[in-house]
Amino acid sequence: MDALPPLDKEGYLRDLDAWTPQVAEALAARDGIQLEAAHWEIVEVLRAFYARYKLAPNNRALAKAVTGDLGAEKGRSIHLMRLFGGSPAKTAARIAGLPRPAHCL
Repeated sequence: MDALPPLDKEGYLRDLDAWTPQVAEALAARDGIQLEAAHWEIVEVLRAFYARYKLAPNNRALAKAVTGDLGAEKGRSIHLMRLFGGSPAKTAARIAGLPRPAHCL
């Protein structure tokens, strides 16, 4: 993908409807992440969470949602940090085309 849709100053999509899997790949690349199946599982959980609650989960809510959908091992903070770095909720939400999670530093 040559150009990303417009982003805010923190790198989140300004128009959430502009998200596509290709946009996700480009956003991940900006963070030095190459998306693999394990990343896509989390992205899908995040997008379903947002569709249901109309908000992006913070780290605790993300871990709980992933645990509920994919099992305890994948919901562990260490697993999420391994995939998305030090603030998995923020990074994963950005890649998933969601707004910045509230209450995330």
